[in-house]
Amino acid sequence: MLAIDAGNSKTDVAVVAADGTVVGAARGGGFRPPAVGVETAVDVVADAVGRAFAAAGVTSVTHVSACLANADLPVEEKQLAAALHARAWGTSVEVRNDTFAILRAGVAEPHGVAVVCGAGINCVGMRPDGRTARFPAIGRISGDWGGGWALAEEALWHAARAEDGRGGPTALARTLPAHFGLESMYALIEALHLEHIEHSRRHELTPVLFATARDGDPVARAVVDRLADEVVAMAVVALTRLDLLAEETPVLLGGSVLAARHPQLDDRIRDLLAARAPKAVPRVVTAGPVLGAALLGLDHVHAPEEVHARVRAHYEGA
Repeated sequence: MLAIDAGNSKTDVAVVAADGTVVGAARGGGFRPPAVGVETAVDVVADAVGRAFAAAGVTSVTHVSACLANADLPVEEKQLAAALHARAWGTSVEVRNDTFAILRAGVAEPHGVAVVCGAGINCVGMRPDGRTARFPAIGRISGDWGGGWALAEEALWHAARAEDGRGGPTALARTLPAHFGLESMYALIEALHLEHIEHSRRHELTPVLFATARDGDPVARAVVDRLADEVVAMAVVALTRLDLLAEETPVLLGGSVLAARHPQLDDRIRDLLAARAPKAVPRVVTAGPVLGAALLGLDHVHAPEEVHARVRAHYEGA
């Protein structure tokens, strides 16, 4: 079985033998079909798959379990499944959004809700009977707010308005430009607009936002609180759709922002969940999401529990 976890920034693949032994693995670049096209994006995955197959001494597998970023709609999952199937890596192919990998990595059986906050934000839920809950998670047009990019933009917005007088004071007007060695928001705005600072480096401002909030800045703290509100709103809606509010259910928190366990964010999420979904059991997922892709693949082929346990032990012990 071939497990693929392809995120915006990196791709991890693993070849899993019938007994659950990981016999080949490789890492590749980010998976970004909207930016480069489906075939070019799959080429990036193909490079990692080729290296993992070589390590395992195989040229194909029985089943491919792929959890992919940017597979946000069912129609996109079908399109990407067709593209992967055309590569002839496996007899069967199953594609899911990469948020499902975080969820499956954090639970002993396919049951619960996961919220992922990394570059973007997304939430999915699933029950053992196959029922799922999900969001389009395409950005503002689908009602989303959150993730590292949105946090950086929000911080820049408040800092710019603080400096020119349209908004109230915030230490962000000092801490954001200082991160790049600049003395003012005007200088930072100019550098970003003229691309003297690469667009991709904006994500570096998210940790600055959290550090500024930790130091007590009210504006930065309000942004962090808003993110907690969004995380809990998504989780509660997913729990409600799956009729899970009344039973003890894991709520998995993953992605770089949530896995960092910023105290203010973590505490507020737990407090809000306790109030709105008292049966929810929040916990942070630290295992690599390729584990979740592998477990979903083993679910698909009805592998015995000891096989699941061997794969989990490989990644959780790594």
